[in-house]
Amino acid sequence: MSTTSTTYGARDHARAQAGTVTEAMPAIPASTWPDPPSGIDPAKLVWAETVAGGGYTHKVLARGTELRLTDVEGDACAHLLLFNADQPWERLNVADTVKVQWNAYLGEAIALLSDQARVLATVVTDESGKHDTLCGTSTVDGNVERYGDGSPQGDSPSGNALFTLAAAKNGLTPRDLPPSLSFFQGVHVETDGGLTFTGSAGPGKSVVLRTELPVVVLIANVAHPLDPRPDYTVTPLRVFAQRSTPSTPDSPEWTASPEAQRAFENTADYLTARGIA
Repeated sequence: MSTTSTTYGARDHARAQAGTVTEAMPAIPASTWPDPPSGIDPAKLVWAETVAGGGYTHKVLARGTELRLTDVEGDACAHLLLFNADQPWERLNVADTVKVQWNAYLGEAIALLSDQARVLATVVTDESGKHDTLCGTSTVDGNVERYGDGSPQGDSPSGNALFTLAAAKNGLTPRDLPPSLSFFQGVHVETDGGLTFTGSAGPGKSVVLRTELPVVVLIANVAHPLDPRPDYTVTPLRVFAQRSTPSTPDSPEWTASPEAQRAFENTADYLTARGIA
C-alpha cells in the first residue's frame, strides 16, 4: 500500500493517477474526446472540456476558431470574457456591444465588441436565446451574503473570484477584468427598467461563437447573480473549439447592421495593418 508520507511514496501516488478520467476535465489532446457531437470534427478540435458547476476554464484561441458552449443539464451559466491575445489591454466591452448595436439581447449575428470598436467574436448559432449582457457575474461579497461563501475553493464560488484565477494564468490582473456577459440564463428588461430573471431554455442547448481576432477566453460557470433559488444552482458546461475560418464580407453577421459592418471593417483594417489578414 503506497503512502504519501515520503517523497518516493508521494511520487508513486501521483504517477498512479495517470489515466484517471473525471466528469469535469479537458481532453488532451482535444482530438481524443470520445463521441463528439454532430458538427464537431475531431481532426480540427483544439479544445474539448467539461466545466463543472462552480468551475472555470481558459484558453488562447486563434482567429477563425469556432467555439461551442453547451448547457449539458439545463442549469449551466457560462460567464464569458474575451481579450485580444496579441494586445490584452484590448478586451470585451459589454456596454459597447449593447449600445453600438442597439440591442441588449445576445443572439445570432451579434458581434461581441472590444473597447477599440473591433469584433472579438460573433454569435453564429444560438439554440438557447436565454442570455444576459446586463448583470455581469457574481462577486465574493454577494455570494457570502447569499450562500455563506464566495471563495474559489468553496461550495459557492463567485464568478469574479474564478475570473481572477483564470486571468492570472494568462498574465492578467484583477484590474484587467471588465464586466462579463453570460450565456444560458436569461434576463429580461421590463418596461419600467427592472430586470426579470427568466432562467434556462433547458438542457442540451448550444451557442456557437466565431473568433474574429486571436483571443484569450475566460469562462466561469457559476450561478447567475439574479437567480432567485436559495441554493447555489449550476450544472456542467461543455466546451468545444475547432479550427474554422473568420467571417468575410459575405457572412451574414458582417452585414447584420450598419454598426456591425463598421466594427468588422475596423477589425479588417487592424488585421491588414498587422499582416494577419
